[in-house]
Amino acid sequence: MECKICRGDSENIFSRKILDKYNVNYYQCPYCQFIQTEEPYWLHEAYQQPISVEDTGILKRNFLCAKRTTLVLSAYFNSKGRFLDYGGGTGLFVRLMRDNGFDFYWNDLHAQNIFARGFEFDFSKEQYFDAATAFECFEHFVNPHTEITKLLSIAPSIIFSTEIFSGKAPHPDNWQYYYFSHGQHISLYSLKSLQILAETYKLHLLTNKKSFHVFTPNKHSSICYELLLKFSILGLPNIISLMKRKKADSIALKTNSTIGWKL
Repeated sequence: MECKICRGDSENIFSRKILDKYNVNYYQCPYCQFIQTEEPYWLHEAYQQPISVEDTGILKRNFLCAKRTTLVLSAYFNSKGRFLDYGGGTGLFVRLMRDNGFDFYWNDLHAQNIFARGFEFDFSKEQYFDAATAFECFEHFVNPHTEITKLLSIAPSIIFSTEIFSGKAPHPDNWQYYYFSHGQHISLYSLKSLQILAETYKLHLLTNKKSFHVFTPNKHSSICYELLLKFSILGLPNIISLMKRKKADSIALKTNSTIGWKL
């Protein structure tokens, strides 16, 4: 099977039952170490519930991503710019970032926007963003290159999360991130596969070598980036959000003709 990252030949490494009903083959590329399933014919069933009942860490993850993103945007980007959250789920992250003073917008093909209504983005409109975020999305991509190209067409940098591994594929009984039961994780990345993706698009990779990464055209110190993320557990993001106070969104929405306007 052709590797969806480097186009090399991937090898069958194991099979597991998906959604408790489909026997699915998993493949790993010997060169870039990327893991992919066979073509995911079961996705229409997997997304009947866009947010899996097993995703019990959704609130904690959104708050942590908001803290980390606040620091990353303040350190490496124009914090007064415009940003898009791709695969934004319920809109909780967008709501948090807007409350932190950042001009964020929401897009998701599967989920319902609950918390960031009025700040949706429609890809049919030509718009430019300073950066896009994509948290817990990369592992859902059927065609990673297609999705990354789509994001880079509207933003030069991508801030994203996905759990990675290094080297040999994690044993299927010892790595929860496969999530066989909900069947949505079909593309799993090694550190090397992320590095190859960055090189393909002439971008630099910043990563904590665990789950929080940035593709950016600008080169930065990886050590400084890892140290910056460690500060996210302290109060620095809260200080930054206080410094960036802006007009409340409730007031901004009243100035538009309807709630739910699209860019």
